[in-house]
Amino acid sequence: MSEVVERLRKDGVRFVDLQLTDVPGKLHHVTVTREFLDEEVLRKGVPKLDGSSIRGFVEIYESDLVLKPDPSTYAVIPWSDGEQKTARLICDVYADFGGKRLEKDPRYVAQKAEEYLRTQGFSESRWGPEAEFFVFDKVSWDVMTPYKASFEIRSREAAWNGDSPYPIRFKEGYFPAPPQDTLMEFRNEVATTLTKYFGIQCDAHHHEVATAGQCEIDMTHATLTRMADNLMTYKYVVRNIAIKHGLVATFMPKPIHMDNGSGMHTNVSLWTNGENMFYDPEDDYAELSQIGRYFTGGLLEHSRSLAAIVAPTTNSYRRLVPGYEAPIFIAWSRRNRSANVRIPTYYRGMRKSKRVEFRTPDTSCNPYLAFAAILMAGLDGIKKKIDPGDPVDENIYHLTPEKRRELGIKELPRNLAEALDCLESDHEYLKPIYTSSLLDTIIELGRKQYSQVASRPHPYEFYLYFDV
Repeated sequence: MSEVVERLRKDGVRFVDLQLTDVPGKLHHVTVTREFLDEEVLRKGVPKLDGSSIRGFVEIYESDLVLKPDPSTYAVIPWSDGEQKTARLICDVYADFGGKRLEKDPRYVAQKAEEYLRTQGFSESRWGPEAEFFVFDKVSWDVMTPYKASFEIRSREAAWNGDSPYPIRFKEGYFPAPPQDTLMEFRNEVATTLTKYFGIQCDAHHHEVATAGQCEIDMTHATLTRMADNLMTYKYVVRNIAIKHGLVATFMPKPIHMDNGSGMHTNVSLWTNGENMFYDPEDDYAELSQIGRYFTGGLLEHSRSLAAIVAPTTNSYRRLVPGYEAPIFIAWSRRNRSANVRIPTYYRGMRKSKRVEFRTPDTSCNPYLAFAAILMAGLDGIKKKIDPGDPVDENIYHLTPEKRRELGIKELPRNLAEALDCLESDHEYLKPIYTSSLLDTIIELGRKQYSQVASRPHPYEFYLYFDV
């Protein structure tokens, strides 16, 4: 803790942002002065959190919570300067006089998952999410009255924008060069900021398939909790740099009809003493070990209940529809992107980078809860030796329903309500790290969200039904 105090002094920091994440996955913060954050406060925790005002945490009668900063997450926020210079620290949340972890703190769930992994004989897991997002010029909406509902998206790249010199047609936004890709410099700045100020290495970035500013910036792999921290930082940096440029960024999975949504294909591997336990050079199909196959079997077995955690919004299921490269079928393959589990095989001998890619998640999820749940599903597959069955190397979208049934291919839930039903009936694999109270909270918040959307008339319903 003395190191943090010294860095605050050395960096000339005036304020410190203490950050935490609620159950649905939104970042929150409280700002304290450098003088307030001395060694004793850092050690005991900051008594500044009303937990009843954070979604999913606690009731009003148990609201006093304590924030304990993690020194390893220290970073100076680059868009603060001078007398307002600010650093950030990601915090663990404690209850009961600051002596006991809050069970619903998502970061605690991620940390418990890592501890559980070690009890299963593995040293660590490595994670590489491919987080997609949109950057728009302006977005507005009106849904606050019972008799009016609308939204409008403005983008200099949009197919519907007549002012753009080089608009991007629907589903033709993958890898276009500037000037058609108007966001290259924006992504450069995000990648530079993540690396220079937050210590998060980035491998590559590019425009994604959709029109109107869909982007992806890939981060170098990290362990579970650290990658969840990195993803929350990624979202934080993307949004703030967008605002700096007069733009607005969203991680909403499906903001645009008739085009691809934003997913978060999540790559994972398990390691023991520096050895990738998913790699087997003797496997002719995908160089995937038996452990990797069992892990895949666990993901397939629990895909429908996992959906409630990794695709946790009503909008998630507008992405998970046929025709937009989103995985709606539960199957595995080595190169087939119509399956929801894929084993990348760009070339042979991928000892260090052999991994399983789970394609169901999207960027609206809470990464602490999502990564933990994915890990637990895979470990359940290893523990129970769940065989994933034969891989499917055909385009599943083109198979007849009869053929899919013959191959045993099931579908992901078609909406959030169905996903929550699946989670209610299939959650034993989560119990080592998810408390019943946390599961109840996730289901309750999800059902409320689904009801709020389902009970409102949709503008398109007027088009379909006004003259019935």
